[in-house]
Amino acid sequence: MDAIFRKAAGLPNPPAATPSGRPTQAEAEAAVSTLLRWIGENPEREGLIDTPRRVAKAYLEMFGGYAQSPVEELGTTFEEVAGFDDMVVMRDIQFYSHCEHHMVPIIGKAHVGYLPDGRVVGLSKIARVVDIFAQRLQTQEALTAQIANTIQEVLNPRGVAIVIEAEHMCMAMRGIKKQGSRTLTSTFTGAYRDNAEEQVRFMSMIRDPGKL
Repeated sequence: MDAIFRKAAGLPNPPAATPSGRPTQAEAEAAVSTLLRWIGENPEREGLIDTPRRVAKAYLEMFGGYAQSPVEELGTTFEEVAGFDDMVVMRDIQFYSHCEHHMVPIIGKAHVGYLPDGRVVGLSKIARVVDIFAQRLQTQEALTAQIANTIQEVLNPRGVAIVIEAEHMCMAMRGIKKQGSRTLTSTFTGAYRDNAEEQVRFMSMIRDPGKL
């Protein structure tokens, strides 16, 4: 079932889990040593002796989203909502990702809303879905669509709204070197896509939660 939702959401298949399909820890560390030599460093000097091991370990953590399923995170829902059928919104979900073009950080926050259709999901699960997709090599456009499409496919709500705002270190640290510039992307499905009033209400809530 996970494969079906991955295809619907336009997601890549996870890396192979077999030893023949995935490099070993030693191979990953050797690759880091190669990069250190390539930039002109000496991986044998005292300060860098443990760097390949540390980098490989850090990559397992920072890119842990490849080993996790957003579909499974959304698998447990609740139907006892006392008749609640208005939008559920989570603002300012902080995330850290990496640009798939230069493998440098993307730092931002996601705002996620959905209109339940008889069932809701635990709030922590929404944040986990954001993290799972963020902990993969990404473009912001793809990240926005993947979160929205997965929530829509799994929960089948009346609509999903996603806004992401982020700073890209590939713009701040290299190339044009423009610090502080933030990119905004959005995706709307269902009632949010078809009803401009719902879009406006969602945008108002993520900017000023006291204004409905």
